[in-house]
Amino acid sequence: MRYGLELAPWGPYADPLALARLARTAEAAGWDGFFLWDSMLHDPDDLPKADPWVSLAAVALATERLRLGPMVTPLPRRRPWKLAREAVTLDHLSAGRLILGVGLGDPSKEEFAWFGEQGADHRTRARMLDEGLAILDGLWRGQPFSFQGEFYRLREMTFLPRPVQTPRIPIWVGGWWPNPAPMRRAARWDGVHPGRLGGPLTPDDVRALVAYVAEHRTTQEPFDVAVGGTTLSDDWNAARDHVAACATAGATWWIEPCGVGGRLDPMDRIEARVRRGPPRP
Repeated sequence: MRYGLELAPWGPYADPLALARLARTAEAAGWDGFFLWDSMLHDPDDLPKADPWVSLAAVALATERLRLGPMVTPLPRRRPWKLAREAVTLDHLSAGRLILGVGLGDPSKEEFAWFGEQGADHRTRARMLDEGLAILDGLWRGQPFSFQGEFYRLREMTFLPRPVQTPRIPIWVGGWWPNPAPMRRAARWDGVHPGRLGGPLTPDDVRALVAYVAEHRTTQEPFDVAVGGTTLSDDWNAARDHVAACATAGATWWIEPCGVGGRLDPMDRIEARVRRGPPRP
């Protein structure tokens, strides 16, 4: 089991330098990953926001060991070739520590419709996401590649340099369990970062999700299951027991949200949680 942090780069953390300092603190405290929300507008308080990709570059330069990445990037509102270039650059900058989280993007109104973006409905965004993933994979191979799809068309081209990581930058797909479509999509890539409407995933949820993904995997390559929840609890032992039960059920990462999923936590509360370190057994 590895342990990561998930933050929204909003409010006091709309400063890339503050995020870089917090990432350094996280690395010293024993965390394994540092991930940022990629949200254009949505939050409950209309707070200032930092661009997550510029912020992740600052995090990469401030750390040596942490895995890092957006969690998750709404690929349907990105041009896949632009994202491919940014991801490769960040992979080189971090010496191969990038994990690319992707998803449909939510909520539809604030993240798409208000900007006049196409794909305000989920079905359209799902098809755009699948095409975008195929393009990322093709461009990262560093070989002549072309693509003809419903939304994107690329003439033959070669993207260089290739990522540091092989066979590619790991791709984790976000989605809501037990919705089967994002889990089937995730099974085609390198990992899943699931949520559950109405509350955190239970160990039984994790066990069922792992079994479902295994049914749809066509490769024996390693696959990450990155579940999460808060261990900000008066009962630290009970929190660690829950994390351990998720690991036994098949989770490979525990992602701790700090300042996301509601109104932003105060900075001192977030920093105290980071300094306390991961909920290892």
